[in-house]
Amino acid sequence: MEVMIAAVLIGLMLALLAGGVWIGLALMAIGILGMLGFTPRAPGDGMAVAIWSHGSSWTLTALPLFLWMGEILFRTKLSEDMFKGLSPWLERLPGRLLHTNIIGCTLFAAVSGSSAATCATIGKIALPELQRRGYPESMALGTLAGAGTLGLLIPPSIIMIVYGVAADVSISKLFIGGVLPGILLASLFMGWVVVWSLMNPGKIPAADLKTDFMGKLRASKNLIPVILLIGGVLGSIYSGIATATEAAAIGVIGSLIIAASQRTLNRKSFFGALMGATRLYCMIALILAGSAFLTLAMGYIGLPRHLAEWIGGLGLTPGMLLVALAIFYILLGCFLDGISIVVLTMAVLMPTIQAAGIDPLWFGIFVVVVVEMAQVTPPVGFNLFVLQGLTGRDMTVIARYALPYFLLMVLAVVLLYTFPGLVTWLPGHMIG
Repeated sequence: MEVMIAAVLIGLMLALLAGGVWIGLALMAIGILGMLGFTPRAPGDGMAVAIWSHGSSWTLTALPLFLWMGEILFRTKLSEDMFKGLSPWLERLPGRLLHTNIIGCTLFAAVSGSSAATCATIGKIALPELQRRGYPESMALGTLAGAGTLGLLIPPSIIMIVYGVAADVSISKLFIGGVLPGILLASLFMGWVVVWSLMNPGKIPAADLKTDFMGKLRASKNLIPVILLIGGVLGSIYSGIATATEAAAIGVIGSLIIAASQRTLNRKSFFGALMGATRLYCMIALILAGSAFLTLAMGYIGLPRHLAEWIGGLGLTPGMLLVALAIFYILLGCFLDGISIVVLTMAVLMPTIQAAGIDPLWFGIFVVVVVEMAQVTPPVGFNLFVLQGLTGRDMTVIARYALPYFLLMVLAVVLLYTFPGLVTWLPGHMIG
């Protein structure tokens, strides 16, 4: 009976989404229909309580602040400065300036929190420069598509905040838990670039000039703003001085200072960043509100509990369950963005995850990495859309360039499952 109810509600939801109904409103509509059709309780008061209690969460305050910080930095010359600061240090490394895509995305991800913003910001400065110097398009676009996903994993991450709120997991622990997996993924990407460059030495242009050590140090001054901002935001969290929300406020202040020092802060850019963050947060908040009510409605129906019991009855081991969920998330990511995926599935899946004995902190990082894969899978890979807009290239071509990085993310998931301490060790030692 519960499987039939689930099938009916999922079918109605897919129909609403296919009809162009906003995700948040579709979630609310399914919650209302579910309560009216399968429970004796009226949906009105439950909807009001669920949306208010979820929307007034202090933890959720970090989300609009981090979005605002990313919007401010998107309008500065930070990515250009990072390119200038990193380039001299990569002259002798196989692949040379291709690594600026990866390292630049890693650094910008640590002050952005958004995959699309990371990909677009680094791409605007790096792609024309790599094209001018004759680097192969396949590697330039592939590294950018893959490394742009680090905006989801390297803290502060917008999707980690959403997961933390939806699954009731410490956002500070999620941030710290994402550090080593983020470094691991960036290292895998750089390792692939090195291997490819050694196999195809004639396709990498020679270095324009050799910079001496003092010249490299002088160029490194361009990295000071981003390093200070990363230190201020993440250092305040890791040291225990600030919560994630307070660190987000520090990030906004720091990004305003950087924008002012680079003379990019004016009335137009200030209000543009503010309105950009407001529009994005309103979209996310509506989805979260719909998800909160749908969670309540599903609880009244008893669907999560029965579904968890049904999955538990299949006799899947934790490993098999994670493989099934990974495939499920990748398929879902072909049609929905990462935030929607998280809020749509957490209410149903968390009882099952907990019953299987899987650590919710570890599962949060697992979900983020798998959602990263969805960022580079057509037809709705957000990073593919960003690069298509920047280059005009066909989506399938960009997806083919991104395939090696998708496979490296699969390898990263295997490593995280084999060595769960990559996620749990740092939070356990830095936060009691």
